[in-house]
Amino acid sequence: MSGMRVFCGNANRPLAEEICRYLGIQLGDANTTRFSDGEFNYQINENVRGADVFIVQPTCPPVDSHVVELLIMLDAFRRSSAERITAVIPYFGYARKDRKDRPRVPISAKVMANIITTAGATRVLTMDLHAGQIQGFFDIPVDHLYAAPVLLDYFAKKKLENLVVVAPDAGGVERARAYAKRLDADLALADKRRDKERANTVEVMNIVGQVEGRPALIVDDMVDTAGSLTQVAQAIAEKGATAVYACCTHAVLSGPALERIADSPIEELVVTNTIPHPNLALSRIRVLSVAGLLAEAIRSIHTATSVSRLFV
Repeated sequence: MSGMRVFCGNANRPLAEEICRYLGIQLGDANTTRFSDGEFNYQINENVRGADVFIVQPTCPPVDSHVVELLIMLDAFRRSSAERITAVIPYFGYARKDRKDRPRVPISAKVMANIITTAGATRVLTMDLHAGQIQGFFDIPVDHLYAAPVLLDYFAKKKLENLVVVAPDAGGVERARAYAKRLDADLALADKRRDKERANTVEVMNIVGQVEGRPALIVDDMVDTAGSLTQVAQAIAEKGATAVYACCTHAVLSGPALERIADSPIEELVVTNTIPHPNLALSRIRVLSVAGLLAEAIRSIHTATSVSRLFV
């Protein structure tokens, strides 16, 4: 592991520390404070000339602050003559705007790709992008990991008999089908409509598939306000499911999310630590770590070995 350095900003330091423990190295020494007016004050406190640098910085809430931190850190390492700079972005913010779905709107994911590359990243390592095609927005290599191995292992150990995996929308069918295959389960689909004029607003129309008398597992990439998730869970419960579970990679949990989950028929929501929630008090939410997956990917990138062994 000679020549490799792992640094982080303020977005998810516990995850970066866990990655370093897994790799058996020390987290890089840097100043990540802020000036009194709120500007990010960054300085690298060790020599990184010629080093293979990995910056762990999910762009989670507050998104804009963490994006600016990432850009400033990238510039600092570029100006400090690091040989390669990999932006490790476990949660990639602004990914929901990956195309023009209405007139006069931006493609925010492309803007993010442009500024990350311009700031100095020579490679990106990310996990469960909201839209897989975002990889193509970058003109630098992108390693796209999936949290599925961690989540699948957890639910496989629960040994839920006669399980049905539910895709919360048509866009999530491929993901849900992969889970169903690995768990030897059937597949169902929630038919819902999203209000394009109002963000975070959906209406579940129907459940396509057999869920009556069976435990159901809703599989998604992220949970934001939990409106869609809890509506799907309610529809499944009304169709006669014996138990409703849910899992996702990115637990944004903004606005009324925790209250909605607490009032829903979801028995357990399993998420990962791509986004930190140090004060999470809801007992039905279980957080699993993806530090091992990210650490193995970092090791493979540094040693120029295959990352595909980490895919499901």
